[in-house]
Amino acid sequence: MRSRDLDAAGITDPDLRASYELCRQLNAAHGKTYYLATLLLPPGKRPYVHALYGFARYADEIVDDLASTLTELQKADWLMHWGQAFLDDLDKGQSTDPVCRAVIDTVQRWDIPKSHFEAFLDSMKMDLTITHYQTFADLYEYVYGSAAVIGLQMVPILEPTSPAAAEKAKDLGVAFQLANFVRDVGEDLDRGRIYLPLDDLAKFGVTRDQLQARVATPAIKNALRYQIDRVKELEERSRPGIKMLHPSSQDCIEAARVLYCGIVDEVERIDYEVFAKRASVPITRRLSVAAPAWLRARRARRQFGSGQVRGLHQNAS
Repeated sequence: MRSRDLDAAGITDPDLRASYELCRQLNAAHGKTYYLATLLLPPGKRPYVHALYGFARYADEIVDDLASTLTELQKADWLMHWGQAFLDDLDKGQSTDPVCRAVIDTVQRWDIPKSHFEAFLDSMKMDLTITHYQTFADLYEYVYGSAAVIGLQMVPILEPTSPAAAEKAKDLGVAFQLANFVRDVGEDLDRGRIYLPLDDLAKFGVTRDQLQARVATPAIKNALRYQIDRVKELEERSRPGIKMLHPSSQDCIEAARVLYCGIVDEVERIDYEVFAKRASVPITRRLSVAAPAWLRARRARRQFGSGQVRGLHQNAS
């Protein structure tokens, strides 16, 4: 299956294939919902999505690794040098880094703007110095780079039929990130971070100290409900964008929307007890969404084709 995907994508260079495979492994290990949704794409599109996820996860792993022996200063230094090396390699059109090699190939094939990666790296740096956000506007600066640009990076691969698809992709990326924040309040506290805007918490009488007490009081549950409403609003705004994609891409993003935004449904199901339980979409729910989506995706490929496969016009990398 892996070789078939690489063959379908026209990726023949052995080193490049190894880099794409490493990114696929990162996706499979750390992004099970994303990985499942990616399997609904035409085989020739999957390696590129794996590459983008692999890049994001590789950087995020350094920032978020609780078991790391690196100090915050050492992490910042590593991220600064690795990120700048990637951007330099992006300008050169080639890289020897085992992850970045595939990412740069993906960028070249699909003409993905460099600015999306600059914004992502800026948000990763913010995570090393900023522990809380006062307002949602402050938080949005972070989630634009950490989540919205991931959607923007993917849009060219998904082949939009309208420029408006980009704005919808941003909304969905932010919805995914906010759903994470709601689910992971306790884990984020372990890292010394609060991603729920302090002003939003204050609307319900929740202080930072009360949140750190890790008891799901009625006030905290109301504050979480407020954030969930925001997730659902962004999700609803994003939905028209799915129909703006190539038909062979739509079922992948629809499944990702249902499953990932479904995290907040699970938070509601456990009565917002996010400190005592980890909300997750059950495997039965994942399969009930993925199985019919897979059949629809196959029909769409037969009817409309699999979209473009970009050849390496920069095969020097």
